Amino acid sequence: MATTEPTRVNGVDVSALEGAVEAISDDPEVGRFTFRAETAWQDALKSVTTIDEFDQAGETIHTQEFTLEGDEPEQILGERTGPNAVELLLGALGSCLSVGYAANAAHMGITLEELRFEMAGDVDLRGFLGISEDVRPGYESITCTVYVTADTSEAELAELRERVEATSPVMDAIMNEVPLETRLVAE
Repeated sequence: MATTEPTRVNGVDVSALEGAVEAISDDPEVGRFTFRAETAWQDALKSVTTIDEFDQAGETIHTQEFTLEGDEPEQILGERTGPNAVELLLGALGSCLSVGYAANAAHMGITLEELRFEMAGDVDLRGFLGISEDVRPGYESITCTVYVTADTSEAELAELRERVEATSPVMDAIMNEVPLETRLVAE
């Protein structure tokens, strides 16, 4: 009995990707995830975020624990022991787009030779510090430049870009209002 090697494009197992799409199409519950993160203040402006589990279709999946250290630059009273939250958001955007490009390109049969993202965002601290109500506390704007070298036409790259940007969870969260509920628990 012959076995078939998985078809990999850009390191993505295309058969497994197609199987996941089919499974979620057949049972939308399989595609429902709840991701979690827990952040603890350390000292001064430092914090540590821990990520180690998520839910898929109502089942908790325990995985490797990841930690992300956060701090502010010295110019904003930190010690720069880690990136600040708005920088982590840019990193999350780049990571999400990277996944989207790699998976969608693989699905389209496009081999990526090189892919990188440069993100930049403008923040005016007058909003964060409550100095001006006319200035928002978050990013005023974000730019993202995608650099790609691939074995395809510019038209296919444009189609790839459209697919990725239409389906990027982080891009969606940045560009559209996401309901956010906060609670304060005094312990």
